[in-house]
Amino acid sequence: MLNKVAIIGGDLRIVKLIEMLKQDGFKVYTYGLEKADSLFKGENIIKSGTLQDAISNVDIVIGPIPLSSNNVDINTPFSEESIKLETLAKYLNDKTFIAGNVKGNFYNLVDREKVKIIDLLKREELTILNTISTAEGAIQIAMEETTKTLHGSKVLIMGYGRTGKILANMLKGFGVEVSCEARKNVDLAWIKAYGYKPIKLTQLEQNLGDYDIIINTIPYMILDNERLKLVNEECLIIDLASNPGGVDRTSARNMGIKTIWALSLPGKVAPLTSAEFIKDTLYNIFREL
Repeated sequence: MLNKVAIIGGDLRIVKLIEMLKQDGFKVYTYGLEKADSLFKGENIIKSGTLQDAISNVDIVIGPIPLSSNNVDINTPFSEESIKLETLAKYLNDKTFIAGNVKGNFYNLVDREKVKIIDLLKREELTILNTISTAEGAIQIAMEETTKTLHGSKVLIMGYGRTGKILANMLKGFGVEVSCEARKNVDLAWIKAYGYKPIKLTQLEQNLGDYDIIINTIPYMILDNERLKLVNEECLIIDLASNPGGVDRTSARNMGIKTIWALSLPGKVAPLTSAEFIKDTLYNIFREL
């Protein structure tokens, strides 16, 4: 039975996850987490002296979510040391490596015949549950960064994927006039069926000036310089899209449009709940392995 893992780097979600694994009887070898002092006050959580020491003791290695923000170093907010992706890859032979948002360059660094890589953010159960805290975080930002109540405000959600669906439902409960942009006719039909205003991508330019808040979930440049010229200068833009985002932030700044690029909201607004979701997903993976 699996009873030990190595965990390398990570944010507060990972710290909470380690505490949960300990309570469930796991021995956890850590590296890149030495500033998380609360972890090392009992047994079964080992502060490894080197990266190789941590990994050599286990068959399963868990990394951060996301694995890296710059495609060079893994994310280690609880460490002074930077750990190169290339260095991590050297020690993963014959291991299963589990992390979030694993980019193609990392796959190229490992021997794919000797390393099994599982991307947590490609697990449907975790992705769906993460949208809850992402949506709540976006709403928190909207409430803090505007001078109007959400009730009665006009909000445009760009994209009608998992996050867009959850967000629209939550905002409707606040009495928001919700519009949702989508490309597919089936999505536009569902948007209308749920009582939101459907906006076709081809009609976006005619509608951009109508909103108090625009929330983008589309992971490519959608609000470029030309489209930003059509946005109300009092509008708040919240970009939830992963790097490089979906808003031309330089143009928005030059135009005086307040724009907030809100990455990794689950780890910031609800680390304990997010850690529970990660743990449940990990246990599903462990059973499958």
